[in-house]
Amino acid sequence: MAPSAIAARSDDAPATASASRPMNWIAILLGFLTAVGPVSTDIYLPAFPALEASLHAPAGSAEMTLAIWFVGLAVGQITMGPLSDRFGRRMPMLIGTLIYTLASVGCALAGDIWTFSSFRLLASLGASASLVIPSACVRDISYGNEAARLMSRLVLVMGVVPVLAPTLGGFVLSFTTWRSIFWASAAYGLVCTALVARVLPETLPERERSILSPLALASRYVTLARDRGFITNAMIAGFGCFMSFTYLSAAPSVFIHLFGFTPAGFGMLFGVFAVCMIGASQLNGVLVGRIDAGRILGMSVGTAVLGTVGMLVVSVVMAFAIRGGAVPHGLGLVPLILTMMVALGTTGIIGPNAAVGAMADHPRLAGSASAFIGTLQYVLGAIAGALVGMLPRTTPVPMAGVMLLGAIIMLLMVLLRPARPVGDTDAVHMDGEAPGAAPLVH
Repeated sequence: MAPSAIAARSDDAPATASASRPMNWIAILLGFLTAVGPVSTDIYLPAFPALEASLHAPAGSAEMTLAIWFVGLAVGQITMGPLSDRFGRRMPMLIGTLIYTLASVGCALAGDIWTFSSFRLLASLGASASLVIPSACVRDISYGNEAARLMSRLVLVMGVVPVLAPTLGGFVLSFTTWRSIFWASAAYGLVCTALVARVLPETLPERERSILSPLALASRYVTLARDRGFITNAMIAGFGCFMSFTYLSAAPSVFIHLFGFTPAGFGMLFGVFAVCMIGASQLNGVLVGRIDAGRILGMSVGTAVLGTVGMLVVSVVMAFAIRGGAVPHGLGLVPLILTMMVALGTTGIIGPNAAVGAMADHPRLAGSASAFIGTLQYVLGAIAGALVGMLPRTTPVPMAGVMLLGAIIMLLMVLLRPARPVGDTDAVHMDGEAPGAAPLVH
């Protein structure tokens, strides 16, 4: 989901292995490791109501555990990158997957919401290694077209896994309790730990490891934050995720608790929304190069605003119906689902274009820029989850309102972006060729 998981290769990134090395098995291994984060984020969404009931937790507690998960991923992403640059790829990855495994066991055994939340935070810190280090391994062992092919396979994993995870979680809940989901997560983490220990090669030789002081690292982030072009695009990418994470936090309660979906039914509906996001990202790949990327981003943000306004209007109508004693179901939910498809589908276009625009002026800070964006996304995701957890869940209005807030802030950032040549900011060339001149865009 996050661009920091797919870090761009900077000009000075190491390339320590020839393109002739067999890459297929490494791509499969890295994809398997990369899936830890998306699986753990989405697989327990259908279990939100059952989780709260089992742990005797107040309404909104499950959403808060998702916010806590995002906090851990935000902190972990911004630290795992420098740690892997200093100590190599295998050791931080091994420690991270082991922490994730043990913390998942703690989640499965938790007897109250506070214990569960504590282990969930610990698990997210460990899982952050799988969001950062696999893409760094790709940068270590390949370059040019080979790197593009390997990275595309990781992107595919990041796209497909969120579709399957909630469906799998809903299926598990049809036969057993929510605790089985975390026992399965622990088993997955144990397999990952064994693979890292026994199979994953060290891709960063000691001679190429770097020591970056906290002060130097902080100065990089200050440099990025002071650049208007970077920060506006980063905020667009961040609030695109704010919209997605609002949906992730609120949708289980809205569709399962309010509208009576079964966990399995919700898993299938989640898959529909995920397919919309993936389809939009594929459409973006077709459009970029034919239509100005800055214009695509602006149109996508405008569409997100229209979609969320539609969601809010439909949700207000539903709220009046619910207050009158009529809970919408069946075909009555179609308008809400269609407007959500429009709003969420745009995030598959907004994220990639905003991330590329943010990093385009800082090729030698690409890794730091990617980590900055990823951390910003998960911080905003945590805020979205906390907001949703504090708001009432008797209607879909809070979900629609918070998503609209994210869309409006994105629109404001689009208007504040500096005008610049499209060729300098909105195109990525893996072969290193400079793009041609292009007119200014806003």
